[in-house]
Amino acid sequence: MLQGIFCNTEVKTLGECKYKSPIPLSYRDDDFVANFVKDDEKVVFNANKSFIQDHIKNFDKIPAFEVAGPRKFLHFNSSEVACGIVTCGGLCPGINNVIRGLVNELHYWYKCKKIYGFKYGYKGMVKENKIPPIELSIKTVEDIHLKGGTILGSSRGKQDVKKMVDYLEELNISILFTIGGDGTMKGIYDISEEIESRGLDISVIGIPKTIDNDIVFVEHTFGYQTAFSSAVEAINSAHSEAKGAYNGIGIVKLMGRDSGYITAAASIASGEANFVLVPEIPFEFEGERGLLNLLKARLKEKQHVVIVVAEGAGQNLFKEINTEKDKSGNILYNDIGLYVKQKIKDSFESIGFEHTLKYIDPSYMIRSLPPIPIDSVFCSNLAQNAVHAGMAGKTEILIGYWNRKFTHVPLRSVIGKRKKIDVEGDFWLGVILSTGQPRYMGNNKTLLEKTK
Repeated sequence: MLQGIFCNTEVKTLGECKYKSPIPLSYRDDDFVANFVKDDEKVVFNANKSFIQDHIKNFDKIPAFEVAGPRKFLHFNSSEVACGIVTCGGLCPGINNVIRGLVNELHYWYKCKKIYGFKYGYKGMVKENKIPPIELSIKTVEDIHLKGGTILGSSRGKQDVKKMVDYLEELNISILFTIGGDGTMKGIYDISEEIESRGLDISVIGIPKTIDNDIVFVEHTFGYQTAFSSAVEAINSAHSEAKGAYNGIGIVKLMGRDSGYITAAASIASGEANFVLVPEIPFEFEGERGLLNLLKARLKEKQHVVIVVAEGAGQNLFKEINTEKDKSGNILYNDIGLYVKQKIKDSFESIGFEHTLKYIDPSYMIRSLPPIPIDSVFCSNLAQNAVHAGMAGKTEILIGYWNRKFTHVPLRSVIGKRKKIDVEGDFWLGVILSTGQPRYMGNNKTLLEKTK
């Protein structure tokens, strides 16, 4: 579910493109050679018939994203430029694959002169922090795609934007590639603004990284498919544990601060979850229609139950709402997984309801995995399109994916927003049909009336 009205899709460019691309492509459809992409090629925001009909009178103004891909003419003389790569935020499957994809594309196709890898996130982009960048080569990255994590290291938190741009100037960097989530994108937006204020000829391209899949105007982010696929194993394990005991309860806590995509997708894929708790839908423990009563009913019927909960679900249930923030500015949420476990334990023990509880939290194991093959392909495509965009002088954008096309998405339309599950859409309907759980678990009369 996207927040607010549709974004401004106009893409910033650094200026004239006068250098012919070294990639041997064409504009023909009959020569067995892939084609260059023109800037006027677009992918519409919404392909539904009703949306198109609403805009048909102003067809040229239909909200649409610029299609990513190789351009025939470049802003930079590719063999003369130096580029930088930085990875920020938490770990996610596929970061090394993106780094390798960037380096290979820059080296093999664009003959880039030098590629710097900034260590430990934005911290490594401030010279005064005395963390010198490493020079990346095809030898450096030849097997990193087989490993989880990031060879560049990572960190959270803000750094002095002016000092970061000073360092870019000193190293004579023409294109900066940043791999990260919402906080990282806010950072590169600020870097872009500083670059523009100085009149510098530096392109800044973002590659969205969030295991939670919560960046707006991007259908899915790299690492997401690996994450929910791996989470299926945890759910299946919880099911085995629960089914192996009388009134067995298996609880699995998964990633998802503000969006429950991983929790929902893994639950559908497993087919073993009975209750799925996500940030998008409130729930209650007590009362006739609360979770505890629903659990007891399920146990009396089947003698086992599996609950899958996203880390950001049910934060309103805590007596004290945490206001402390991490270095990225995210509120440090209370641990809903352990809270659910303790609440069930205390409630059932107080009434002498026999049960066995097993709790699984595989989050950090999942974050550090190498990607599954489908994610590896996606990482490679993101990296290639990021390089094409940078060389063509596009700037202040991230590489998106929309209606099965890679796109250029302006950072100003993304930062500070979160993509959330549309609880009235097909995806969440799949969760309801898979689990059989009520659309709302609680006693609020207004919400109950709406869900009848």
